[in-house]
Amino acid sequence: MIVDSAVYRDGCRQELDVEPHDYAALRSEVEGAHDFVWIGLHEPTAEELSHVAGAFDLHPLAVEDAVKAHQRPKLERYGDGLFLVLKTLWYVDADDAVETGEISLFVGAHFVVTVRHGDGSGLQSARTYLEGEEQVLTHGPSAVVYAVCDQVVDDYVAVVDALQVDVDEVESSVFSPARTDDSNRIYVLKREISEVRRAVLPLREPMRRFSVGEVPGIRQEASPFFRDVSDHLAQAADAVDGLDSLLSTAFDASLARISVQQNDDMRKISAGAALVVVPTLIAGIYGMNFDHMPELHWTYGYAYALALMFGIAGVLWWFFKRSGWL
Repeated sequence: MIVDSAVYRDGCRQELDVEPHDYAALRSEVEGAHDFVWIGLHEPTAEELSHVAGAFDLHPLAVEDAVKAHQRPKLERYGDGLFLVLKTLWYVDADDAVETGEISLFVGAHFVVTVRHGDGSGLQSARTYLEGEEQVLTHGPSAVVYAVCDQVVDDYVAVVDALQVDVDEVESSVFSPARTDDSNRIYVLKREISEVRRAVLPLREPMRRFSVGEVPGIRQEASPFFRDVSDHLAQAADAVDGLDSLLSTAFDASLARISVQQNDDMRKISAGAALVVVPTLIAGIYGMNFDHMPELHWTYGYAYALALMFGIAGVLWWFFKRSGWL
């Protein structure tokens, strides 16, 4: 479906008497050197996108990628146009889950077509921002590419910040006095961090190329804006690597702590068994009922046997308590 479509001239949106889906008419309104069309689509069908492709001469391979989605972040050139794919991320804290979407951008000299999949990173805010920044919007399609990339990368930073909170919680749990089992949550968080890494790392090279003006079709004047985006992306990538390392360390510490706890449990079990075994041994000897046994017919034999049991058990308890086994 079409989310929005407009023609921009000299940094301003033009009010036209043209239907939003009349792509040929929209393109025909582009007159000046700095005019351009921006069409925004959300999860279009192959038929819907084919109409856009026909009006703007989009390459069929790029159109196929935009319809199917699930692409790796990339920057490709098809003739005089660019095709940029971005992964969108948002965080569901209740499930410790990173949800993903995708944005594809077709960029030409006088047009930008954005195709969005998923619920994250709605581009209306980026469009509103640009329409309020006339100086930025005068950069044409380059400004749109910048605004979309900036919003997507800002969402990456927000997701990394949310993951940081959960990793801190795991660390506190692992090293708390309470007995906890954090291995399952650690695995879930490492899996989600891997999802973030798959979105962040492949995008570093396209952002670097934008920031140094190596991409034909992206105006040199826009390079400082892309440098800012590239810097935020690098910070997110470094944070992701740090969180992954912390989780690996926390997982090793959790396993080591479980091993120590098991050893401690075995010591306590062994100490408890020893407290039971000695009295049982004495009772077993005195219960054999042989006729010729020392103290068998002794008046105080019963009391002596009980005292011996409790006395030895008490000494063992004192020794184990002193050794930290109990």
